[in-house]
Amino acid sequence: MTKKQRNRLELVMPGFANGISTQLAEKQAMFGPDARLTDEEKSVIIDKAAEHYGNFLTALGVKWQDDPNSSNTPMRVAKAYVNDLWQGRYEPMSDITSFPSDGYDGIVFEGGIPLTSMCSHHHQTIMGNVHVAYIPDVNSNVIGLSKLNRVVEHFGRRGAIQEQLTVAIHHAIDELITDNKGVAVMIEATHNCVQCRGVKHVGASMKTAKLSGAFMEDGSARSEFYQFIKGYIN
Repeated sequence: MTKKQRNRLELVMPGFANGISTQLAEKQAMFGPDARLTDEEKSVIIDKAAEHYGNFLTALGVKWQDDPNSSNTPMRVAKAYVNDLWQGRYEPMSDITSFPSDGYDGIVFEGGIPLTSMCSHHHQTIMGNVHVAYIPDVNSNVIGLSKLNRVVEHFGRRGAIQEQLTVAIHHAIDELITDNKGVAVMIEATHNCVQCRGVKHVGASMKTAKLSGAFMEDGSARSEFYQFIKGYIN
């Protein structure tokens, strides 16, 4: 992955729901797109977040300091956000390797990629699967199969509405597979904010798709993509 490609992966301003954190953005502005936050810098973020989350619980009338089950909850929550739930905001995407396609110009598909994410509206979980495909040019490169999983994981671990996440994954694959003939992404997921608040309906799922190039222009390519994912869809 070139620095130019890495620079073009981001679609939104730092600090926005589906973007990198302002802390990582500031460091990358100083040292380049490969810069990473140190463990010490992350610890500072976690400590500040834990302090404010404790204040949040106090404002809700929770005596968390006196409850043995909750006394360390602010720190647990802060660590979970930085190290797991929003990891993609605090870490640059790992390097993506590519290989010659050796003349292959058919569909490359991977289905059923597990998705664990979080909606930016209520900070409730989004759980589901992502199906991705691209068509390399006969003279272009392909990327390692596991790298598609890494793209999904990186952007999923940020927190966004599903529509934005679909676009972010599509855009990243489109940037990484130079001179491709088309990219297709479909996400099917359940949203805990629908299940635990508001209408409180369990079992409903949401499907979103972003297609480009041959997947939009060629009916047979689009049909083949959906035929590939047919076995995964509920």
